[in-house]
Amino acid sequence: MGTRQIEFHIAAAPPPRLDKALSRDVPAEESLSRTRLVRLIEDGAVFIDGSEIRDPKAKIAEGALVVITVAEAEDSHIGPENIPLDIVFEDADLIVVNKPAGMVVHPAPGSPNGTLVNALLHHCGEDLSGVGGVKRPGIVHRIDKDTSGLLVVAKSDAAHQGLAAQFEAHTAERYYRAICYGVPDANDPRLRGVKGVSFEPGNIMRLTTQLARHKTDRQKQAVLFHGGRHAVTRARVVETFGAPGTISLIECWLETGRTHQIRVHMAHAGHGLIGDPVYGGKRKLAARAFNTATAEAVRGFPRQALHAAVLGFEHPVTGEVLRFEAELPADMENLIAQLREPLS
Repeated sequence: MGTRQIEFHIAAAPPPRLDKALSRDVPAEESLSRTRLVRLIEDGAVFIDGSEIRDPKAKIAEGALVVITVAEAEDSHIGPENIPLDIVFEDADLIVVNKPAGMVVHPAPGSPNGTLVNALLHHCGEDLSGVGGVKRPGIVHRIDKDTSGLLVVAKSDAAHQGLAAQFEAHTAERYYRAICYGVPDANDPRLRGVKGVSFEPGNIMRLTTQLARHKTDRQKQAVLFHGGRHAVTRARVVETFGAPGTISLIECWLETGRTHQIRVHMAHAGHGLIGDPVYGGKRKLAARAFNTATAEAVRGFPRQALHAAVLGFEHPVTGEVLRFEAELPADMENLIAQLREPLS
């Protein structure tokens, strides 16, 4: 594997630590995050005025000559595949994609190809400058295979670190649309007895629990109140369908981002998502709630009716505030149209 050398001088008033000074002054086009720079320092790849420095906390003076030896990014072991993508936004640092339902985000046992990462490797090609030293897209968040909607993916190490920090700090904006059983309402006496459920002004349901992998079914997440990871979801009703309290279109937004969070939280509240094979179940609809065709459409909906509709974040390189919206996919639009059909 080849290497290249990056040379530059430290600018005026450097930060007190070497890693911070390098992060500030390394040429932006190199897309080296502070995390990557720390690793390079500790690996002996950084020379200051001709001397090897391995301490990220070392002091450095204005005008010092920095030489960093960086290995050329390796090709990923994941193969590129020519799969069409719905690209909402793209620049040199990141790409925002509207993922269709049915596509896995990252290769895994049982899904070795046909994934979003395979498609991005083909689409981006040489535009990937390397994440962690490997030419690969930087996945900072995921949505389930059968959930549709917006994802942002980093094309460089610096963008990856910047985006990951925002998702870890829960500052990224994420709104989902979902179709669920029942109507979450503050006046529902049943919900007042569900632990972790409360209501905020505007009839916004707030779900606050811990989440962890299910003890017996490792493919599921379970609601806990001790242990696990803190999770907060909010939901409001957008539209209701059928006889009172039968089905509703809801908008959900995440304060945290845990695996299956909306799906497991809505099921915990007794409002599982239509079509959810893991948490929603196939509920029996009231006999006169809908006409026969509509009831069949609900029972036959083939996936969880969940769509990542809005994604907002600060561009990790330029600082620009970006916000994207993706319309509901055809299957959810068609189901909603069917739910609006008159009973007779």
